[in-house]
Amino acid sequence: MELVASDLACARGGVAVLEGVGFTLRPGQALVLRGPNGIGKTTLLRTVAGLQPPVEGRVSVPPEGVAYAAHADGLKATLTAAENLRFWAAVYGTGPAAVERALERMNLMALRDRAAQNLSAGQKRRLGLARLLVTGRPVWVLDEPTVSLDAASVAVFAGMVRAHLADGGSALIATHIDLGLTEAAELDLTPFRAVPRATGAFDEAFA
Repeated sequence: MELVASDLACARGGVAVLEGVGFTLRPGQALVLRGPNGIGKTTLLRTVAGLQPPVEGRVSVPPEGVAYAAHADGLKATLTAAENLRFWAAVYGTGPAAVERALERMNLMALRDRAAQNLSAGQKRRLGLARLLVTGRPVWVLDEPTVSLDAASVAVFAGMVRAHLADGGSALIATHIDLGLTEAAELDLTPFRAVPRATGAFDEAFA
């Protein structure tokens, strides 16, 4: 499934932050967004994921094709790790095999019966990222996915992304960490910084 962003302008809090952004993300490809804090990486990701409308331009991708992972892990505290993934599998219509694969891929098998509220920050993050595997969606839009992860877990996550790409999926990632994805292209957003101007609209994105 191909994702195409055409001449995008994005706003945060009713003020334009990016303009003229364009790229194509094809199956098997990863694109890493670069740029200083505050430039609008999160705003762009939210726009691509369909969580806020662009000020100008368009994003071409079926809404059911995108899985978005931001800073929140999206966990239910009283459910176990396995129960959390089963919940999301039911939401997305995937089966038990996807849950087991997600637990194994993110090294969570030993924690499958532990309540999410009793997991460490890093373990919660791994579980939140494992949720991507039960969505069944080919385009992953990821905002600083390695927050709270140690070096070993970063490597595990990078392996998960690499396997997703090998299966024909794609990933758009905002990160300051080198994930070791040698196949990934990079897009520096600095040249697309907008001259601040009011857009007349308000959104709740944060960059």
